[in-house]
Amino acid sequence: MGKRTIVPFGPQHPALPEPVHLDLELEDETVVRAIPSIGYVHRGLEKLTESRDYKDMMYVMERVCGICSFGHGWGYAGAVEGLMGVEVPERGQYLRVMFHELSRIHSHLLWLGLLADGLGFDSLFMHCWRIREKILDVFEAITGGRVILSFCEIGGVKKDLTPEMLRMVGEACDFVEDEMRKTGLVFMKDTSVRNRLCGTGVLSKEDAMSLCSVGPVARGSGVNNDIRSVSPIYKDLGFEPVLYDEGDCWSRCMVRVDEIMGSLEIVRNAIRNLPGGDVSVPVKGNPPVGEYVFRVEQPRGEAFYYVKSDGTKHLERARVRTPTNINIPAMVKTLQGCSLQDVSMLVITIDPCISCTER
Repeated sequence: MGKRTIVPFGPQHPALPEPVHLDLELEDETVVRAIPSIGYVHRGLEKLTESRDYKDMMYVMERVCGICSFGHGWGYAGAVEGLMGVEVPERGQYLRVMFHELSRIHSHLLWLGLLADGLGFDSLFMHCWRIREKILDVFEAITGGRVILSFCEIGGVKKDLTPEMLRMVGEACDFVEDEMRKTGLVFMKDTSVRNRLCGTGVLSKEDAMSLCSVGPVARGSGVNNDIRSVSPIYKDLGFEPVLYDEGDCWSRCMVRVDEIMGSLEIVRNAIRNLPGGDVSVPVKGNPPVGEYVFRVEQPRGEAFYYVKSDGTKHLERARVRTPTNINIPAMVKTLQGCSLQDVSMLVITIDPCISCTER
């Protein structure tokens, strides 16, 4: 047995713009144990429920995480709508799916860029983010915002899309697909990438299930717990879950690459099958006494939204369980036995968002 030392990792690290703090117990260059420590960016967002009107809380919930902003807004709105018995018009539901999948595309492209940066491929990093800019341009043209959109509201969405806007979305999807057919091959076949990712940080299917992993972390280990699989709208739009069985860093990467292509097809099908009618319904009055749970498949995995009302305009409780929060045990598991040089790569592959974890 070699000498064991404790090495702090984070909360600032050049490979990640996230305050991830780990105490790494090392035996020579091998990680024996990783102890996570969170709490650096606790913002008290859930506490604001007590002093904000339930409609105004939409703006707070959209800021739980910038990259997943639309999904957080949808999750909170869905929970309140369920509590109040509000039925969102079908056209509004389709537009929500469209924007949520566009958000998934830009989130995965952002992550691919960060992975490329972690691998030392600066040009690949900039290329991934160049592709992502096309999606952000669409968001800006339609909503005025590039990341935080304020497009979703309780009762539906805030505005309808004109034929010109829908055409712009379709053209952006064509551009991203053309670029990803070339860029995706780098992550799939490049020798340097495969040597670094294949066989690294293996998470077995059994461990993924027992640790309740979600999102690409779980699907990279062959676990299909994608919430979209049980959504009638997603089924109508041709959704198919992406699964890989290897359970290593490369499989988690390829899940995201393939999900980009799948999301593009969902957006196109939503445009082709977009129903007519209103995009929102008016919501008046206070939520009734009660509680409700709503789930959304965020880019990082399942997010869980809980609201509880006492009958006033201020909710008694609004609770969010984010995917990074539930994926931390899987990250700790994959770190056990890995080489010190692979720590940053393993942390990257769960796509951590500490700000939404700590809210």
